[in-house]
Amino acid sequence: EHARYRQSLLAIFLLILSVQLVRAASEYDPYKVLGVSRSASQAEIKRAYKNLAKEWHPDKNKDPKAEDMFIKVSKSYEILSNEERRSNFDNYGQMDENQPFGQSQHHGFRGFQNSFYFDESFFQFPRYRSRDFADSKYLLHHAQFNSDVLPDSHKRPYLIKVTSEWCFACIHIEPVWKETVQELEPLGVGIGIVDLGYERRLANQLGAHRAPSIIGLVNGRVTFFHQAVVREHLRQFIEDLLPQKLVEKITDNNYLAFLDSWHVENKPSVLLFDQVPIVPLLFKLTAFAFRDYVRFGYVDQGDTHNTRLLRQFNINTYAPTMLLFKEDTEKPVDIIQARGMKRQIMDEFVSNNKFLQVPRLVNQQLFDELCPVKQFHRRRKYCVLLITGEDQAFLPGSKAFLDFASVNRKDVLRFAYVYQRQQQPLCQALLHNQAALSPQVVILERRSHGGKVMYRSVSGGWNGSEEDKYRLHEQLELLQKDPTYLSSDATLPELNNEMAPIFIIQWMNAAYDYILQIYDDLLYSNWREMMPILSLIFSALFILFGTVIIQAFSEPGESKPRKPKPKEQQQTEEDASSRASTSSRPPKKDFVEVTELTDITYISNLVKLRPGHINVVLVLTNTSKNALLRKFAKEVFSFSGTQTLHFSFLNADKHRHWMPSLLRSTSDSMQSEGHSDVDEESPDYTGHVLALNGHKKYFCLFRPVFTGDDPNDSSSHSRSRSHSREDGVGPKRGSSRATSIEVHHKLDRLGLWMERLMEGTLPRLQVPAWPSLGETTSSSTET
Repeated sequence: EHARYRQSLLAIFLLILSVQLVRAASEYDPYKVLGVSRSASQAEIKRAYKNLAKEWHPDKNKDPKAEDMFIKVSKSYEILSNEERRSNFDNYGQMDENQPFGQSQHHGFRGFQNSFYFDESFFQFPRYRSRDFADSKYLLHHAQFNSDVLPDSHKRPYLIKVTSEWCFACIHIEPVWKETVQELEPLGVGIGIVDLGYERRLANQLGAHRAPSIIGLVNGRVTFFHQAVVREHLRQFIEDLLPQKLVEKITDNNYLAFLDSWHVENKPSVLLFDQVPIVPLLFKLTAFAFRDYVRFGYVDQGDTHNTRLLRQFNINTYAPTMLLFKEDTEKPVDIIQARGMKRQIMDEFVSNNKFLQVPRLVNQQLFDELCPVKQFHRRRKYCVLLITGEDQAFLPGSKAFLDFASVNRKDVLRFAYVYQRQQQPLCQALLHNQAALSPQVVILERRSHGGKVMYRSVSGGWNGSEEDKYRLHEQLELLQKDPTYLSSDATLPELNNEMAPIFIIQWMNAAYDYILQIYDDLLYSNWREMMPILSLIFSALFILFGTVIIQAFSEPGESKPRKPKPKEQQQTEEDASSRASTSSRPPKKDFVEVTELTDITYISNLVKLRPGHINVVLVLTNTSKNALLRKFAKEVFSFSGTQTLHFSFLNADKHRHWMPSLLRSTSDSMQSEGHSDVDEESPDYTGHVLALNGHKKYFCLFRPVFTGDDPNDSSSHSRSRSHSREDGVGPKRGSSRATSIEVHHKLDRLGLWMERLMEGTLPRLQVPAWPSLGETTSSSTET
């Protein structure tokens, strides 16, 4: 009885609770919140939202209910400003775009069979309630991401959370996310939030298709976080995104080589001394931000192999210490020491010492930063440039120039040097194309980004003597008193990039990171993000294997030795490469297959030819057969790759009445086109070529053209002029007997005629029906 009584009480309690919850859910009406009717226009809805947003904004309204009311107003406007969401709410009471149509938002309570369960959407977690109102400053938009965040990811990593409204799982990870942001943001990690529902374009660019998702962004490369959402895991995730060799471990054995590397690297060096054996994340992030300017090393003070190093620089073991070295490897130029090392302090410390005292100009970017273009609102900056060589003989002069720069450091002066052999265009512009036998010093001021400078060369060159130093110091003093002291002008070319070989290593590292990303996606079965890459890979494999299969099976007889062909099929070797560029498709064979038109092949090759196919037929005789076939194959070879073209020849000695019958059947159409001089009774059709379309019953006619110069024939020039037309109109009478030279030149212009045939610009002669090959003489003379 007691058990039955407890069950009854539980059922009553659940029933009352479900009724209250459904009633509370049904009370939410975005129209009532905004104070507009259901037929309100978008302009009215927007106007009401602006007024209420100003009234209930938490920064302006100190009412305790202001934030909740502002959230309701914002949520109501999000629903009603979107026509699809507004329609869903009007029809189904649905406010979640992921909820199926027809499923009411108010069904928060499910049956007892599936235990006591509430829909996530029932609680109506608004978009702003899944995160703090202060998190709105982290919201990313597509344009902002591409203009600001993406370039900035080359200086610091970004941790991005992908969320959406009605995301119950997003609320679960919110406490861990807050703690992680509070820890990593002061270290210099960028934070971003992407709303999956309102930034679809940005989400697709990132490859994020579900919420919640956490993404790391470094150097423009997107990496997904796949582990449990724990603060330690997120911290390690950011650390793993950074390049591997940002910070070098320094001991007593390698610190001298590390500090002396400024000659090669052309960068200052920073040493961090701390008690922990692992490089702190703060130091790694600082090294990542300044990796293009400074080299970073870490010294573990607890390591017994570092006692000499600690003793030499008198390091205090009770607080982290940073030393910055330039050209002098025995004495640091700057030191900071603090128990609570802050990122801002470290950035200022490094940024104030980004360059050596006398750096070498190795690329245009360094030149632009070291010697900026003159600005009207800023003080002038002058660049004192030493042009020297790389040999050991120039070292004393370079050392003296460094000593002079160390003594005469001023805000308006920048000292640098170049190797004449490495930067020849720059040196030639400053030295008037004269090779400097000894080092030279040039004082210059940049006037424009186009390379215009005002400069003056220090007379006497530079050997590093005290006289040279005095002369340079005197000229610098004159310059500060009179800026017009720089009397020469020049336009400098862009500097050669001496660090270009390093780009190959950087490219290899980028390829390695890309392979690791693919492996990571495959390992965690992130198939949706991998779909574009997989599609590209499978498409390339399909094209590769498809090409191999087609080549293997389309022409199986090509790789075998060719057997002798019957007399009807003539084969010639390729010698028409001069016309290969005019064909629409390259030939598949190295010969042209020409079939003779006989009583057996006439029906299939002409009368019943497939639609769209054309048979190009050469008319010849027994005496001209070999010469014309060779010339014919040469002229049409470049077109033999076209699948719709077939090539045949007709022996006029065997079928001498076929050509007169064909031309006679088209006499009416030719006369209507103005060709009244059709040669129907010409005794010689040798060298004529016809393009026959058997399906549409028309043909194009090529008449033989002679372009060769026969010294034995005085009429060759007149014949060439009279036979120069290719549109089917020609001389009334051909020669009754052709010489071998004439036969050789009959098809000289066939290639051009074939081009016009492929272009479709040749006149077409219609025929009512194709004459048969066996037509008798009597039938041919009728009419």
